[in-house]
Amino acid sequence: MAIRPTSVTEVSGIVSDRSWLTEVGDFCRERPLGAIGAAVVVVNILVSFAANLIAPYDPLATDYGAMLARPSGAHWLGTDAFGRDVLSRIIYGSRTAMLVGFACALIGATVGTVIGVTSAYFAGRVDLLIQRVMDIFLAFPLIILALAVVSILGTGIGNVIIAIAIPMIPRAALVARSSALAIREMPYVDAARAAGYRHQRIILRHMLPNVMAPYLIMLTAYLGQAILLEASLSFLGLGVSEPTAAWGLMLRGAAVQFAEAAPWMAIFPGLAISLAVFAFNLFGDSLRDALDPRLKTQ
Repeated sequence: MAIRPTSVTEVSGIVSDRSWLTEVGDFCRERPLGAIGAAVVVVNILVSFAANLIAPYDPLATDYGAMLARPSGAHWLGTDAFGRDVLSRIIYGSRTAMLVGFACALIGATVGTVIGVTSAYFAGRVDLLIQRVMDIFLAFPLIILALAVVSILGTGIGNVIIAIAIPMIPRAALVARSSALAIREMPYVDAARAAGYRHQRIILRHMLPNVMAPYLIMLTAYLGQAILLEASLSFLGLGVSEPTAAWGLMLRGAAVQFAEAAPWMAIFPGLAISLAVFAFNLFGDSLRDALDPRLKTQ
């Protein structure tokens, strides 16, 4: 029986797979808290995708015969003032949280990174002008700037995403610029300029790929911030509107008059927000430690 020789491509594929699995195993072993955070993040994502399969009730269905029902076998986490199942609304609320979180983080980190790398590459007056504009945005806290933007644009998921992503852009630009300043002086960038490549090619193909580590760190960090900001805006009545299932909106519905009669209306959505934000922060901090060579354990 003839033995077929293994090709170079197959060998390299096996090696790369083993290397990837080894990296994941090392990450879980060396940073267990980060692994736990990543596991919670994955669970949140899976729940958001399978909400219609997991939720025991329609999150919008009202049952006036079961208003403010205590947690029981029929309603594990109780019901709200309209008789809607709290557990179902929390499960469907993960969709809103994940959608807003990933969209805001992706837009804010990506646009900010491109602006920061562009600013560092051109330097001089271009860099000075861009950084002064970024400084104007940085002068405002995230929540204040988000409140200003959403007040202008109005409520709704789309407007909330824009309102949260805009304050993240200057912060991402500042981090990306600091990394790109060192990359700009690398010999391969000088060689690309000497070869006559266009500025866009140098920025996109030679500089942006080398700031992926801080980009990924910012992406994971902004996810938790975006979820918290969305909940804050919805709680203030400037985020998503009823009857959409959203964690911050559920907290708004659990007003002071229900604090004693139905405390579960605020406790469980609050736990969902805290757990999601904490998990993203744990994973982001561990990812930073893993990607930053200065913080790697010897």
